[in-house]
Amino acid sequence: MIRSIYDFNFENKLTLVRVDFNVPLDENHNVSDDTRIVESLITINKIIDDGGIPVLMSHLGRPKGTVNPKYSLKPVAKYLQDKFGYDVLFADDCIGAVVEKIVKSAVPGQVVLLENLRFHKGEEENSLEFARELRKLGEVYVNDAFGTCHRAHASIDALPRLFEDRFSGALLNKEIEYLGRAVNNPLNPYVVIIGGAKIVGKIDIIQNLSKKCDYILIGGGLAYTFLKAKGLNIGNSIYEEDKISLAKQLLDDPDVGKKIILPVDVIVADKMDNSATIENRTVEDIPSGWMGVDIGFQTREKFNRIILESRMVVWNGPVGVFEIDKFSEGTKSISFALTEATSRGVTTIVGGGDSASAISKLGLKEKVSHVSTGGGASLEFLSGKPLPGILALEV
Repeated sequence: MIRSIYDFNFENKLTLVRVDFNVPLDENHNVSDDTRIVESLITINKIIDDGGIPVLMSHLGRPKGTVNPKYSLKPVAKYLQDKFGYDVLFADDCIGAVVEKIVKSAVPGQVVLLENLRFHKGEEENSLEFARELRKLGEVYVNDAFGTCHRAHASIDALPRLFEDRFSGALLNKEIEYLGRAVNNPLNPYVVIIGGAKIVGKIDIIQNLSKKCDYILIGGGLAYTFLKAKGLNIGNSIYEEDKISLAKQLLDDPDVGKKIILPVDVIVADKMDNSATIENRTVEDIPSGWMGVDIGFQTREKFNRIILESRMVVWNGPVGVFEIDKFSEGTKSISFALTEATSRGVTTIVGGGDSASAISKLGLKEKVSHVSTGGGASLEFLSGKPLPGILALEV
C-alpha cells in the first residue's frame, strides 16, 4: 500500500519533498519552461496550507557528482519566488551542518530549496550514507518526482525507506492512477499508439500491453523496422538492422501480430530538412534513395478512425519527424484525433518524452485526459516493470 499526501496533516512538519525541477535554462540561466515546476505546486501548497514546511530537493542536468554552477538550482529558487510568490530559503548545498541550520531556521509559510542532489556522487550511487545525511533534514518524506521514479538513486530509493511517514505527492498519484489504469484496468476497445525512432524500449510495451489492448498502431521510425521485416523496400528510411528478427517475431506471434496495424502509406522525402521534396507513397512503393518521414494520408484516416472508435488510448512516441514542420502533419493528426476522442469521453493518455512535447507544442495538453511527466519512467511503467521510487513508498 502507498499512502498519499491526502492521508496526512503536515502541520509543523519539516517535509522532505523529492520534486523534479530538472527544467531547461536559457543562456542567461533563466527558467525557459516551467512545466515541471507547475506540476509540483499542488503538493507544495498542500504542505504549506497544512502548516508544514516543504524542503524541496531535486537534480538538474548531469553534473556527474561534482559542483558545477551551470547546473545550480539557484535560478529555480528565484523563479519560485518571482513567478509564484513563495518565500524561498535557498541552501548552497543539500547536506551538511550549514544546510541543517538553514532548514531548522525555516518557519511555516516558507519553502526551502536544496542545491542540486547530483553535485554529490552519493545520489546516483544510491548511497545509504548520503541518504542518511538527507534524512537529517526532515521528519516526513514525499515523492512527487515521477520522471525519476525509474532511477534507483538515493533520494528516490534509499531515502524514503528511512522514514516511517512516507507519501506520494499529487503528481505521482495522478501518474499512478492513469498509467496504472492503462496497464491493469483498461477500457475496451483499447488502442496503443507506438512511435518514435527506436524499437528498443518499445518492445516491452508492445508485449505487455498486447495482452490487454485491441490494436497497436505503429508509426515513426519504428514502423520501418517492421516494414523491412515484412520484406518491403524502405529506401533510405531509418531502421534497426539488428532488430528485424525481433520485429518479425512480433508480427508472427498469433496473439500480438493480429493487433499490430502498420502504415499503409507514408510521406517520403529526398532529404531530412524543411526544404525537402516530399511525396505520399504506399509502403510498397517507397523509392530507392528516399526516406519515410511521416505517416501518409490514408494511414492518418485509418488511425484516426480506430482512435475515435476506442474507449481508451495510450500514445507513446511521435509518428513522424515532428521536429521538422514539413514532416509533422501525421503527429498533428494523431494529436487532434486524441483531443476529439477525449471530448467524446475517451480516456486518452500521452506517454512522456517526445509525444508529450508534441502535444504541448500544439497547445493541446489540457485537451487530453493525462500527459505523463516521465519519459523513461512512463516507458518502464507501461512495460510492466516495477519502479524503484514507487516500490520504496510501499508500507
